[in-house]
Amino acid sequence: MLSIAGRTLLERVTAVARAAARQAGDCDVVVATDDARIADHARDLGLDVVMTAAELDSGTARACATARGRAVPPAIVVNLQGDAPFIPPAVVATLIETLRGGGADVATPVYQLDWDRLDRLRAHKADAPFSGTTCVRGADGRALWFSKAIIPAIRDEAALRAAGGRSPVWQHLGLYGYRMTALEWFAAAGPGAYEKLEGLEQLRFLESGWTIATVEVETPDHALSGIDTPADLALAEAAIARLGDPFPG
Repeated sequence: MLSIAGRTLLERVTAVARAAARQAGDCDVVVATDDARIADHARDLGLDVVMTAAELDSGTARACATARGRAVPPAIVVNLQGDAPFIPPAVVATLIETLRGGGADVATPVYQLDWDRLDRLRAHKADAPFSGTTCVRGADGRALWFSKAIIPAIRDEAALRAAGGRSPVWQHLGLYGYRMTALEWFAAAGPGAYEKLEGLEQLRFLESGWTIATVEVETPDHALSGIDTPADLALAEAAIARLGDPFPG
């Protein structure tokens, strides 16, 4: 509900969703919330709103309940979190296209770190070890693992740096597209052992043999994973002032 450079967070996130829906085609945009204030603001923005049960404990569960309640349940659901206004619409649309055109159960974006960004991630994790998620992926783009640790470990790093190019580390951008069957399974299943240890819900899928396709995207300019605190909001406004406003007008 707070304003970031003159537009509310909800307005920014739903504008991304609408632009992505236009790009992908044959998509509905729905705001799922248990808060009447958010629902009223969404309706003022001309959006379809579903009120979900307050006891649902995650955005994923909220997305699943909303999808189940549609007159025609969708084949694919993208869960665009309400605190993530800087995800490019093309990234959201690409997840939909990946699931429509392939055999994966889940799709999620990743970007390859250059050495400077890897150094910054390492420095940041010295103070906040559970911020930032990395991914190991197969040659076909299938996710092999995600971790709050920086993976893979890099033997002979100096030689790799000297050779040029990017580091072998991929960072995860926290956005998911699901086939409805996978989303329903997730909502009914309990957390996995590694999911509990890492605090990463996508590990529930990997531990149980589901396939996650990772989609390579450009390194984001506005690299903010979520706007959750006043400090995050200040960082977001500073990024807009420095880099321009990515609002999809």
